Amino acid sequence: MREKLRQIPSVSSVLSDTRISELMTEFSAEAVTDLIREQLSHIRSTVDSESEIPTILEISNQVSDHVKRNWSNWPRTVINATGVVIHTNLGRAPLSTESMEAAVDSSKTYSDLELELGSGKRGSRQARISQLLSSLTGAEAGFVVNNNAAAIMLGLSALALGKEVIVSRSEAVEIGGGFRIPDVLKQSGAILTEVGTTNRTYVMDYERELNEDTGVILSIHSSNFKIIGFTATPSISDLSNLGTSKGIPVLHDVGSGSLLDTTKYGLAPEPRPQESIAAGADLCFFSGDKLLGGPQAGIVIGRKSYIEKLSNHPLARAFRIDKMNLAALTTTLIHYLKEEAQNKIPVWQMISAELDDLRTRAHNISTKIPSSDLYSAKVIGTKSTIGGGSLPGETMDSFGIQLTVKNPENFALKIRTATSPVVPRIEDDAVIFDLRTVLQSDDDTLIASIAYSLQN
Repeated sequence: MREKLRQIPSVSSVLSDTRISELMTEFSAEAVTDLIREQLSHIRSTVDSESEIPTILEISNQVSDHVKRNWSNWPRTVINATGVVIHTNLGRAPLSTESMEAAVDSSKTYSDLELELGSGKRGSRQARISQLLSSLTGAEAGFVVNNNAAAIMLGLSALALGKEVIVSRSEAVEIGGGFRIPDVLKQSGAILTEVGTTNRTYVMDYERELNEDTGVILSIHSSNFKIIGFTATPSISDLSNLGTSKGIPVLHDVGSGSLLDTTKYGLAPEPRPQESIAAGADLCFFSGDKLLGGPQAGIVIGRKSYIEKLSNHPLARAFRIDKMNLAALTTTLIHYLKEEAQNKIPVWQMISAELDDLRTRAHNISTKIPSSDLYSAKVIGTKSTIGGGSLPGETMDSFGIQLTVKNPENFALKIRTATSPVVPRIEDDAVIFDLRTVLQSDDDTLIASIAYSLQN
């Protein structure tokens, strides 16, 4: 065994390899040396009498592969050909060109993030965004944090610490990433009180539970599931009337934050923040990176007095939005004020894409895929979904490319790990590229990645 250990190359011998020398011109020499030591230590700890000791070249390749995988810019840009518009694993909503430029501009030099240029005094990073949200939704004020789960926790901590929060049993659910509403309530310091049944809840159920220990009434839109059949749920207007009569604030989580009417695109109605405010909700919560089409953010709109309580709470600083996301969100909201969201925001470009245009693009791409006896490509009609916990069960007609290959899983792996990664879906033992979620500017890159993956 000692003889085996003596055969393991030394650090200095690996450092002398040409590939390692190239790495040390690009990266910290100390970091590369430490990585070599870690690799050699791993070899020593796993070697046994049957082991083949790797050569210097093999060790250099292992170190080089590690650097390639882990020391490169990340997250990587990918082409989403899954047909899922708001794909959580792929970063949810892509930003408009203008929103991306705003994020870059806010960070490449100094900015007036918390300075009033007119007076020269300290300002608030929330002031401008609050005004925009008011203009768009009719709310008295708005407040933004880093995601919607944080917004809900902040709202409950500020308004219901140590008090009861009344929630319909059908809404005490698990949202994305394993986060459960009861757990969020617990961490906020509020006490969950469930009312009604899984499928039917009435205003009287809430009213019966109201007492001196009630902090808020919370209504949560079922954004990622449906209950169908024998169901009943009170409207936000009904809950708001109850809350107003008893002096209890009503909080409404609408989830995806769609400011546009989804029914105009052949989809089911999605609750809109402005409708929640019009119906009397005291605070309305929604995400920035779903149907709003902006960056990750948790947005709260509603009564100014309650917004001020949230903004003065200690958690507000812990949850605050950063300047890049704030700049991107500001520009995204301005798209709506200019009534250009459908043409500028990628999510709405995809949702509103015309079938004839998708069909034409699919035919153009299919004609540029090299022909072979080993595979076949054809244009097919397919179905896209919204995803991201929005409009569950809703689909949109689409067009795409169906690629029939010997091993679909292997091909999907190849194209996901190509120089320009593409994420398709596998359906009926074929690889599907749904063009609704492929930006038209990426068509040539998609063609090149398909061709490369077929030939290698």
